[in-house]
This record gives sequence, structure tokens and C-alpha cells, in this order.
Amino acid sequence: MADHDDEPDDRNPEDEFRDMLRELLSGAGGIDPSKLAGAAGLPNDPASLAAIFSQLQQAMSRGGDGIDWSLALRQGEERAASGQQQVTAEARARLDQAMQVASLWLDEAVDFSALPDTPELLTRRAWVAATMPVWTQLAEPVALSISDSLTRVMSEQAPEELRSMIQGASQMVRGIGGALFAMQLGQVVGQLATEVVSGGDIGIPLHKDGRAALLPQNVAAFGEGLDIPSDQVELYLSVREIAHARLFRHARWLRLHLISAITAFARGIDIDTDRLEQLAETFDPTNTDELREAVVNGALIRPKSESQDAALGRLETTLALVEGWVDAVTADATTRLPRSDAIAESIRRRRASGGPAESALATLVGLELRPRRLRDAAAMWRAITEAVGVEARDALWAHPDILPTAADLDDPSSLIARLTGTETARSEADDEFDQALEELLRGETPAAPSEDGEEPSGA
Repeated sequence: MADHDDEPDDRNPEDEFRDMLRELLSGAGGIDPSKLAGAAGLPNDPASLAAIFSQLQQAMSRGGDGIDWSLALRQGEERAASGQQQVTAEARARLDQAMQVASLWLDEAVDFSALPDTPELLTRRAWVAATMPVWTQLAEPVALSISDSLTRVMSEQAPEELRSMIQGASQMVRGIGGALFAMQLGQVVGQLATEVVSGGDIGIPLHKDGRAALLPQNVAAFGEGLDIPSDQVELYLSVREIAHARLFRHARWLRLHLISAITAFARGIDIDTDRLEQLAETFDPTNTDELREAVVNGALIRPKSESQDAALGRLETTLALVEGWVDAVTADATTRLPRSDAIAESIRRRRASGGPAESALATLVGLELRPRRLRDAAAMWRAITEAVGVEARDALWAHPDILPTAADLDDPSSLIARLTGTETARSEADDEFDQALEELLRGETPAAPSEDGEEPSGA
């Protein structure tokens, strides 16, 4: 660089900053690429590092303010493909039969019609490709918030002589931040692909066409060590998945309602710039543990506002209602299975220890489902079924305004009273009492009825 001190430099600040970032990303600027990848939660083997930093350099040159979500798809598919098994003809025949039986059993347990399409059997990689559009829709508000905050802090913390340079290259910095987030999302979804057993395992419908889907490799892994015949596990999980798909196909408003609620909550997420500034001031390129801990533990996200807490409560209630309904109808539909209770208990333990739904939603938007709410919801749906039957129970999914509330989960007695009509009878009696009390207060003592039970004809 000293040889060129006397030569005029016609490059603009953005070009200078781009060259500086390229030097840093190449490892020549003091940053160990493997440590940076580790801080972002990305693979750090030589082949993956080369691909990651090639993608980051492409992001620097890419125009536009959006995020290149193809990076998430690429990372997710690569991670899911590791250890993946193809769907064998034997597994396909066995699961196809299980899903046919499951559909017949559900006809007796729910009031929703059968699915028009045959359920799919997916590999892990195919699941990533099929569900990534929804994941990116959910993650984009958070990704943009983090990228914008990173750009702002870098500009504010930079020395005076570098600020104009960074401000001129803000779009490029935003692109790098978005690329890192996209690749990290791909890693999360790729890991989920090794855990989920079905399309509805997350709690929200991730397939746009609403079709039911099972992942045979993960279904087999779920049944290992349970000491339960594999055909019973396959049938039970088939019932759960088809019940979930039938619900969302019948209540067509529900999918958009849930996804809109999650993205609205995510848009309200705010980055703690003070904490980000502290990390920027003390950042050691050779030791990224502090940065990684802040990212993983959510220390960079400000505490939830009151409105966010309220929105989170509503969202949690709706998800609990969905999962509780699926639990209840699955139990009713699988009474013929000798070990259905044991399989249900395995699912509850998996959920309580942090299953795919909990880990995915917590990673994306900080949503932590409480298993207690799910148990309350299942108990409420069972009580409603016993009180008014399947048809009246399932009619509650017709519109969000008539869906049970969080208060109903705590105590379903008032809801059941409304549904059975006992609340109306009690209200009429209360109205008669109130009217009589009002007459007494006005001094209008009601005349006693005659001995034959008839009202007196006059005073």
C-alpha cells in the first residue's frame, strides 16, 4: 500500500470499503474464517468455509435491499442431505396403507371431510425444499431488523474518517448481514429436517397446498427404543398428521391467521443497539465466543413490549388450541391401537423437552410454547366433546371470533354452558330475579299467587 501513497486514488468510498471487507472475509485481514463461521453457527470444515465466504462475497456485489434466501435453501438442503435415506418401496407401501386406515378412523372422530390429495412421503431434503418458502416468510422481519441494526451500529461506532465510507456502503453491509442470517436459517431448517416426523409437526401448516406429509426416515427413528410395534407407531403418527391437515383444510382462515400473527410479532422485534455497540467495541476476531453466545441466547434482542407480550399470548393460545385438538381427536381415533397411550406419552415427553415446534419458533421469533397450555387445550376439547359431541365441537373452528379463548383453557365450564344452553336458562332465571328485586326496591310488592296457583285477578 505504501508504494501507492503518492498516486491519486479515484476509487469511491464504497469501492474502498468493499475491498476492505473482501480482505477481511478472505482471512488476510486478521479474522479467522473458521471462527467467524462458528460465531454465526455455520459449518467450519474447509469445503463449507470456502462456499460460505464465496457466498458472502457474492452478497457484497449483489444489488437490491432484499435478502437472497436461496442461500438458506442451499444450506438447508446440504445439511438435510447428510445421512439422508431414500424412501424405499417397502416403506412406501406400508405407510400408504397406514394412512388409508388412519383416514377411515378419523371419519368417526372428526366432522371434517377427507383430504382430496394422497399424503406425501418425503425425504429430509425434499421437506426442506417444500417448507423453506414459509420459513423465509417468518424469518424475514427479524433478518431485516438485525441487518439494519448492524449497519447503524457500524456507522455510529466507526472512526470519523470511515463513517462516510460505511454509510455509502450500507446496502452492501446489509447484504452481508442478510446473507449470514439466511445461511444460519438454512442450518436451523436443515437440522429440523432430521427431527420432524410430519408436515404438521411444527404446529403450523408449512406446505402451501395443505397436503399431509410424513418423513419415513424420521418416523422410523421416532419409534426406535419405544418397545412398541413399528406398525402401531406409523398408524398413530399418520392419524395425527391427517387430523392436522384436515383441520387446516376445513378452517381455511387458520393458516393465514397464524402466519400473519407470527410475522406481525417478528416485525416488532427490536435489536438492543447498546449491547451490539458493546460487542463491537470489544470484538476480538480471534475469539468469537462472546458474539456467538449473544446470538444464541438472544441477548441482542430487547425485552418484549407489552403489546408483544399480549400478541404472543394470543398466538400461543391459538397454537395450543390446534395442538390440543389434534391430541384429543387422535386419542379418540386410535382407541383400537393397544399401545396408543404409550405413543401419546412419548409425544408429550418429546414436546416437554423441546421438540421441533418449540425449537423452531423459539429460534425465529422467541415464541416459547408452554406444554401446560397444550395439556389444558386437550382437556378442554375432550370436555367439549363429551358435552356437545363431535359436530358442535368442530363447528367452533368456523371463525376466529367463536374459537375458545385463553380463559376457556383455564376453565371451560362457561364455554360448555353456552354450548349446551344451560347458560341461557340460568340467564332467564337471573332476569326474573332481577325484575322481582327491582319491583321490591320500588315498593311494588308482588301479590302472592292464589292457592290454586293462579295469579290474582286484581288488587
